[in-house]
Amino acid sequence: MTIDAHYPDRSVAHRISVVVLTHNRAKEVMHTLSRLLALPEQPELFVADNASTDGTVELIKAGLRGVRVVRCPSNLGAAGRNLAVACVSTDYVAFCDDDMWWEAGSLARAVHVLDTSPGVAVLSARVLVGESLELDETCIRMRNSPLESRDLPGPPLTGYIAGACVFRTDVFRAVGGYEPRLFIGGEEELVALDLLASGRTIVYLDSVVVHHHPSRTRDSRLRRRMLARNAAWISWLRLPLHDACCATGRAFALLWREGTFARDALAMIGALPWALARRRVVPRSVLAMRRQVHAAEQRQKEVDRRAAS
Repeated sequence: MTIDAHYPDRSVAHRISVVVLTHNRAKEVMHTLSRLLALPEQPELFVADNASTDGTVELIKAGLRGVRVVRCPSNLGAAGRNLAVACVSTDYVAFCDDDMWWEAGSLARAVHVLDTSPGVAVLSARVLVGESLELDETCIRMRNSPLESRDLPGPPLTGYIAGACVFRTDVFRAVGGYEPRLFIGGEEELVALDLLASGRTIVYLDSVVVHHHPSRTRDSRLRRRMLARNAAWISWLRLPLHDACCATGRAFALLWREGTFARDALAMIGALPWALARRRVVPRSVLAMRRQVHAAEQRQKEVDRRAAS
């Protein structure tokens, strides 16, 4: 599918929107938006602003026409995307974060694939990192998915990358978007489990590309703790008891190493009544897919370990 880099592709005009999530990264989001505004597909652009206090909203409104800002009442984390999607009127919605942007032609390819593959609910893109364009490690695992393709446009997955994916808009709304309590960090796992449980399909597509230049303002230690906490909560929400106990143990171990056990472990356990009240274990077929993917990843790790020794 050839896309002219200078003119909009009329076949996808008004078919797809882009939602950009941001919080206090005015410089990064302005750069991302300038990239998105230059796309040949000319998608509708929405910024889900998580109550920024650095002038982000004012800067966008003053300098960038054609970008709609959805102001969240507070920092909602990943759930800020839900408010933006509520304003979307196109068939499809693509997501990226404020330090990521879609490559020219990729959104048109995504529209074509989703139009011709009605069984696919979500496309997870190939993510190229930094100036070196190194393939994101998560995408390597996705590309090598052991799940049977069944004539799908790409390898089927049990998850996706929240900041580099394209959804059918009605599917995103039907699944309920992102759970506010998870905030940020692996929030897409709960959505993916619910999608798979409803019989929908997630696919990795190598020809749909997102560029990622990781922001220097990231708090890596906080993100590790939130990833571990959310993995435990999601396990209690959707996975068997054994999985939930293992995820909780791993979270405790990480919090102990990080030196925040007394504070964070108590808060994590305090949310168990909330999680248990909403507990709905996914079907065995979904659990089997997860086991198959996990086993393939473990085998690959062993191969890599032996190659490095």
